[in-house]
Amino acid sequence: MVDLRIDARWVIPIVPAGALEHHSLLVDRGRIVAVLPVAQAAEFSAHEHLSLATHAVLPGLVNAHTHGAMTLLRGIADDIPLKAWLEEHIWPKEARFVAADFVHDGSLLAAAEMLRGGVTCCNDMYFFPDAAARAYSASGMRVMLGLPVLDFPTPYAADADGCLQAGLAARDLWKHEPRLSFSLAPHAPYTVGDSSFRKIVVYARQLELPIQTHLLEASDERAQSVATHGAGPLQRLHALGATGPGFIAIHGVHLDQSEIDLLATQACHVVHCPTSNLKLGNGIAPVSALHARGIPVGLGSDGAASNNRLDIFAEARLASLIAKTATGDASALPAARALRMATLDGAVVLGLDRDIGSLEPGKQADLIAVDLGAFQHAPCYDPVSHLVHVSGRDQVSDVWVGGDRLVASGELTRLDAQDLLARARFWHERLQRPQ
Repeated sequence: MVDLRIDARWVIPIVPAGALEHHSLLVDRGRIVAVLPVAQAAEFSAHEHLSLATHAVLPGLVNAHTHGAMTLLRGIADDIPLKAWLEEHIWPKEARFVAADFVHDGSLLAAAEMLRGGVTCCNDMYFFPDAAARAYSASGMRVMLGLPVLDFPTPYAADADGCLQAGLAARDLWKHEPRLSFSLAPHAPYTVGDSSFRKIVVYARQLELPIQTHLLEASDERAQSVATHGAGPLQRLHALGATGPGFIAIHGVHLDQSEIDLLATQACHVVHCPTSNLKLGNGIAPVSALHARGIPVGLGSDGAASNNRLDIFAEARLASLIAKTATGDASALPAARALRMATLDGAVVLGLDRDIGSLEPGKQADLIAVDLGAFQHAPCYDPVSHLVHVSGRDQVSDVWVGGDRLVASGELTRLDAQDLLARARFWHERLQRPQ
């Protein structure tokens, strides 16, 4: 007897690679028990039995970098370069509106969008992490919360010490919540000074927390760092002790070979955000070079203000396509590798791969079902290729996190769509009012 049995047209376990045709997934007490041919699974009784004759079942997608609450800033400053986008539009809006209620409602909206699109786990870096924790906990999804640190005043804290105090207090409040984990999240080398980074490194080592930061997203960051600190941003962080297996470099668009070698030697991780990088005109990250050095690379949407959607299926397809263009090699970043980046590699980056990212016995039952039965998906010779290059988030029918069904036949089970729309309308009206 098990809690759940799903019979599917295909099961995509990620490990091993490829698709298993006419297989069943067995789940009990929130964890995967077995993946078996349907005929063998028939020997099991289940409290709930689903037959998904036209679906692929695969691990839930991992959004390895986002700013969830920025869904409320979606489209507010489009088609603007990064520096002007931040300094002239986003930061002034944040200074005026960001507070705990803004973060809660924006994070709730983000969680709903991600769940409906097959994302079961995200890495969220934003202000007021306690408010974000409340929202994600209500949604049921899995999340790593980055505790933000900046040296300059924000509505969240007056300085880096205030950020650390507030962030660590939120961690203490939520650290026993099983679907929440935490990291320290200095915004970027250009917004956090040496003294603050030294404190972050001490806390990270003492509390065994990862460190994540935006790194070399824009083309002028290295020159600015050399002029200010006498070293490139990654070399500076390495000298301060920040690098190592718990270090997550977000973006890495302008990494050179020496920096890639340093990340590899230090067993660091990278998050690739292709849509945001292209939309802000920042370029294409050297994913093939990172893979060549064995560096795990996850996929991130970034915030909805610079994307403008939290869609990891779209990121996987775009990552595959631009890798081919960047290298001039059509075999670069094939569909199977892109799908792995969207699932298991994202889990590796967040240090959660023992529990999620693949459909292996003993892991948490974080999984999704994607319907490939419509005529626009026919014929299907390779479901892995279809998941990256043909289908998308609109074909996600069902989502489970830890065995809990959070999307059923396309409908959210814990969050109310009308309530979410009302919250979005409220903030839309507030943000449009003149000062």
